[in-house]
Amino acid sequence: MTESRDCQSQHDDPEALTRQKSSQSSITPPKTLWKEIIFVVVVSMAQFMTQVGLCMSIAPIYRIAHSFNTSNLGELSWFAAAYSLTVGTFILVAGRFGDVYGHKLMFIIGFSWFGLWSLLAGFSVWSGQVFFDCCRAFQGIGPAILLPNALAILGRAYPPGLRKGMVFCFFGATAPNGFILGGVFSSLLAQKVWWPWAYWIMAIVCFLIAFLGIIVIPQEPRRKFTDDLSPWIRLDLLGAATGISALVLINFAWNQAALVGWPMPYTYILLIVGFVLLAFFGLVECTAKCPLLPRSIFTGDLAWVLGCIAAGWSSFGIIIYYFFQFMEVIKGDNPLLATTKWVAAGPSGAIAALVTAFLLGRTPPSVIMFCAMLAFTAGLTIFATLPVHQTFWAQAFVTSLITCWGMDMSFPSGTLILSNAMPREHQGLAGSLVSTTVNYSISLGLGFAGTVESNINDGGRDVLRGFRGALYIGIGLAGLGVVVSICFMFVSWRRYRKGSGRS
Repeated sequence: MTESRDCQSQHDDPEALTRQKSSQSSITPPKTLWKEIIFVVVVSMAQFMTQVGLCMSIAPIYRIAHSFNTSNLGELSWFAAAYSLTVGTFILVAGRFGDVYGHKLMFIIGFSWFGLWSLLAGFSVWSGQVFFDCCRAFQGIGPAILLPNALAILGRAYPPGLRKGMVFCFFGATAPNGFILGGVFSSLLAQKVWWPWAYWIMAIVCFLIAFLGIIVIPQEPRRKFTDDLSPWIRLDLLGAATGISALVLINFAWNQAALVGWPMPYTYILLIVGFVLLAFFGLVECTAKCPLLPRSIFTGDLAWVLGCIAAGWSSFGIIIYYFFQFMEVIKGDNPLLATTKWVAAGPSGAIAALVTAFLLGRTPPSVIMFCAMLAFTAGLTIFATLPVHQTFWAQAFVTSLITCWGMDMSFPSGTLILSNAMPREHQGLAGSLVSTTVNYSISLGLGFAGTVESNINDGGRDVLRGFRGALYIGIGLAGLGVVVSICFMFVSWRRYRKGSGRS
């Protein structure tokens, strides 16, 4: 009773800060079709530009490394890992800020922040690699702000139904195409002009989208609170501080271990401190008046879904990073050619999103999740066994076609499963939890793979062996996702049989 009284809003709902507003739409989408298309496209740029930002340091990685006079593979992995680390770490906190101060405002702030640190990342060419890694980390906070608030805007604009499902699948389908576009333009600029121009142009695009967001996204009613809670309590800043610190330290330890090794004391000390802070975060959330993770969201489906997504997307981070490593180091391709070899993932991912949209209302989401995990596993297995001198069309091309099905089937189905499993008042957390797990897992997977690679590549003398070892870890993670998804299908089937027996 006390918690409900402290956290009440104008609706007098307990823990109302995490209510989803999509079930009773409070944003009216444009009435005309062409305006609605512009609205959906602008909001979906959050997902599109997130993937652009990820590939910008993967495709031209050796051009960037050359300007910093470094070739250490452990240092190079930080170019992508630092970005994914902060994207995955700050999403839940950014979603809470959107609940309190408005999702449209946070959308505009997110793209402005994204643009600012993209600009500074380009200028880091005159500083050094450490500053570039820091810029990449701060750059990732922009997408962390954007993703939950973009999903909330679309969720509030569309009531449950086919139209909403199509919009969310389109949102997910922008991911592989954003990754490809980011790779093509960053590679082209790195080869023909200078790699910082990719970041400067991205900054201009981010500022432009922020301006379009002001014009295109409908104004939302400002939320009013009838209680006298301080921002510290309403935003759960203590929980945010402990949770972010824990996730950053755990992830940093794993990725840094690939560079300096586990015998270095500070790596495992930071890992231990991270887990201690994670436990403290759990205690804080149990006693917080407005927790970031309310206790009522911890249903049986939550662990199954997030377990599948964590395993699958950590393997995806590995294959996407080592695909470019293999093509550029082993095959000798330039960044643009390596990106071109991944282009098939764009249309294939779009088809996957359309198929998923069709299946979501006709097939149990747990089955779709199982198919997504199979796609991740198949893509990694095919690529990990790729002979060095084999033609591109035999296995590498098939890998680019298959892997994106894991992406575009797991994201919407995971969001739907959590949406169906969570209480109505906490529906808005579904998209945020999925996005957090996706991006954090990408960074963590790179840490696992980098640790294995650095320990079996014979001090850098057997690069191919190191790459294959990292890819085998990816197969193991994706295979774990398959096992978890099978268990989840069995649990869902038993639940369905019980429900049918009662009726």
